[in-house]
Amino acid sequence: MFNYIKGIVTNQTNNFIVLENHGIGYQIFVGNPFSYPKEKEITVYLYCHIREEEYSLYGFQKEEEKELFLRLINVKGLGPKMALPMLATGSVSGIIDAIDRENILYLKKFPKIGDKVARQIILDLKGKLTKDDTVIVDSNFDELISVLESLGYKNADIKKILPNVNTSLTIENQVKDALKLLLK
Repeated sequence: MFNYIKGIVTNQTNNFIVLENHGIGYQIFVGNPFSYPKEKEITVYLYCHIREEEYSLYGFQKEEEKELFLRLINVKGLGPKMALPMLATGSVSGIIDAIDRENILYLKKFPKIGDKVARQIILDLKGKLTKDDTVIVDSNFDELISVLESLGYKNADIKKILPNVNTSLTIENQVKDALKLLLK
């Protein structure tokens, strides 16, 4: 629905900012409201959360944060109000690393994240997120990963070669490229 909005931060509270755009003030829930510069035009990447009695905007300074947030809220038992504090208090790469290493203690340090939810996060997202200096959420690689796993390759080995596979190729050619890289 909404991808981003540009505007001026006119107000900050503990939970949200108000971003004015063409005379309309949007209340946007963000992880660290005071990290957004006041009275300066900024871009905020948005997620619009709609439920029966709730219509909320969640904002992020970087697209990588938004992408990780979207993956987190798809985990059973983890909603936007639990995922946002994770991004506020942890780094994107730290969260991805904790998921990949099955570091339950790291995930449990976040507010409202208990043992059960931490295990569910790992179960749902392990191997589906990769990182280097930036985060690449592998939605383009889901099918490729499934094919390679069905061929018996380990998730750790697959993740190492993903940055070298061209996503613009057909799935057949992606598999061929990936197999060449895995056999090296």
